[in-house]
Amino acid sequence: MFEIDGLDLKYQGQSILQQVSLRIAHGERVALIGKSGAGKSTLLAHLRALQPQQIAWCPQHTGLVPMLSVYHNIYMGALHRHNSIYNLANLIRPLSRPFQEVAQLADQLLLRNWLLTSVDQLSGGQQQRTAIGRALYQQKPVFIGDEPVSGLDDFQANTLLKLIAERHSTLILALHDIEQALQLCDRIIGLKDQRIALDAPSASLSAADLTPLYQ
Repeated sequence: MFEIDGLDLKYQGQSILQQVSLRIAHGERVALIGKSGAGKSTLLAHLRALQPQQIAWCPQHTGLVPMLSVYHNIYMGALHRHNSIYNLANLIRPLSRPFQEVAQLADQLLLRNWLLTSVDQLSGGQQQRTAIGRALYQQKPVFIGDEPVSGLDDFQANTLLKLIAERHSTLILALHDIEQALQLCDRIIGLKDQRIALDAPSASLSAADLTPLYQ
């Protein structure tokens, strides 16, 4: 699904990654790891640009609309599936079918009680779950997430990562938790010193093998 061959990646004119070569096939679960500033976000943004129509995107900075409800923020994931008149009508008054769909998703995200609450009244963790809900509601085959569960406790994070995995055939996730990466994903790509320093099956790796990426 994705192929890069010897590419240099920049962000705001600054070189971030050099000579990147990788291929990601349909059905793979890939974790990007490395310390802050290693280039994970830059690489994810490039991969997203390669297949924009196939990707459910969950950015590190949620980009939620503060004055809108949890329902409307999650529904925004479906804007591309409907015409502007339908979307406007749903903004004015939630329509029955999408409301039921979003409510079922909100149950799984532990957000049902806040469905009609504006997101500026939520905790940081609730906002992050809302952003995940918006990405899930895009209903795309590939999920790309930039630290999608970084603000959640281990139980919530693991539960939501499993939910994400159940709903998408292909995953590409930047994760800060090594154990989560090893447990959820079947392939680990490690970034260090502006390059891909490691690319291996997770079954062949331990946490100790990944620690040097953060040194």
